[in-house]
Amino acid sequence: MVTALLIAGVIIAALIVGTIYRNRVGRIKNINEVKHVVSASDIGTELGSVATILQFSSAFCAPCRITRGTLSTVVTSFTGIKHVEIDAEKNLELVRRLDIRQTPTTLFLNSAGQEIARAVGAPKRDQVISALELISG
Repeated sequence: MVTALLIAGVIIAALIVGTIYRNRVGRIKNINEVKHVVSASDIGTELGSVATILQFSSAFCAPCRITRGTLSTVVTSFTGIKHVEIDAEKNLELVRRLDIRQTPTTLFLNSAGQEIARAVGAPKRDQVISALELISG
């Protein structure tokens, strides 16, 4: 009886944790207070004239490939928006400074390089479009 209750408790806990994780991954969170500013020298290329989507990836990350495809496709629909992919393993100083904790993490920057929104995990196409519309006005 105790074993059955223990197993049921573990299953319920796993379901709760899984549901919370699924609801948080890929969701774009708007930043109300500017904490991070990224310059062209930080990323090795010029920022977009309207916005820059900065994606942090790693070599063996399957969701990173999905995110790259989504972002590359969406960016073609907007003018003045640039997609830049950064290898997190090769840019550890920038990763630490921007508080990147997992890949893929995508930062949405305005034309001044200020972080406006962030997605941890693979964001959905509609969410990316909404974030870009928010930035571009």
